[in-house]
Amino acid sequence: MNTRVVRIDEQHIDEALIREAGWIIKKGGLVAFPTETVYGLGGDALNPDSSKKIYEAKGRPSDNPLIVHIARMEDLPALVRTVPETAKKLAQAFWPGPLTMILEKSEAVPKETTGGLATVAVRMPSHPTAKAFIEAAGGYVAAPSANRSGRPSPTVAGYVVEDLDGRIEMILDGGDVELGLESTIVDLTVEPPVILRPGFVTQEALAGALGKVELDVTLFSEDSGQAPKAPGMKYRHYAPKGELTIVRGASAAVTAYINERLSEGRKHNKKTGVIATDETIGEYRADVPRSVGKRTDVNAVAKGLYRILREFDDEGVELIYSESFDGDGVSQAVMNRLLKAAGHRMINV
Repeated sequence: MNTRVVRIDEQHIDEALIREAGWIIKKGGLVAFPTETVYGLGGDALNPDSSKKIYEAKGRPSDNPLIVHIARMEDLPALVRTVPETAKKLAQAFWPGPLTMILEKSEAVPKETTGGLATVAVRMPSHPTAKAFIEAAGGYVAAPSANRSGRPSPTVAGYVVEDLDGRIEMILDGGDVELGLESTIVDLTVEPPVILRPGFVTQEALAGALGKVELDVTLFSEDSGQAPKAPGMKYRHYAPKGELTIVRGASAAVTAYINERLSEGRKHNKKTGVIATDETIGEYRADVPRSVGKRTDVNAVAKGLYRILREFDDEGVELIYSESFDGDGVSQAVMNRLLKAAGHRMINV
């Protein structure tokens, strides 16, 4: 298959290209497109064969649910049995934006899209290109991140090409994404609502709209053996090719431990990398040191994480050590992704 890559300017969207991309979806094909979070791999959410193609293109386990993307609130009722008041409140507060809601699905949504579950994950992105594309595609686009399963999610189109060239019909290149981490996922089928994946819409923000909102107990622990209710819950995700270890503790102890491990790695002819911040990056003796920005700017840390993991792959880094980024709010999302990428390898010093 020949994958066509087309550049899209969100300030001056080419309507003819968007119509062409939408037609590919309507015919059962796949198109990668930019959102404010990461690039998504889109197919027709109401066509079970399209969902099967998404799983095949990504090499993704078929019990890992897909998120259905919509562009208008009036399109939500067709996907769900009912629209609860909690969903209306969250939509008013956070849609369009980086929030996904888990609701009871309608008969219109095939189980191929939901990973066999009776629930459906729905979000309304804010990216202008994403919104135009979803409307052109018929209003219901199933889209996980546009990468091979397990790899770091792409924040630029070049990494979509690297992973999916020859596997899908088209890639809409919208440049760098704004946020760099996937959407927050909140389960509204339980009381109180539960965050299944942290993101830029934080627990504090959700609680401000709904009252009590809890975090899923498995977010920062090893995967359970249960079928995942949302993307990213069960399987190793976001992983670089090299072995990643997170090191937590006082700054001086973390630096000393990581430098010791870097030295040991070099003795075994391993190419080494470090993820740190502007404040500490100069203290490490890695082959490929990378700063995610100032420790106090957690949004910059979040945006830079996947890019750095991909750069390590580009550089052939075999051993990677990362400082820990514990904290509330968006820090929870950063740590969730890091732990998944590391296969929960973390050292306390």
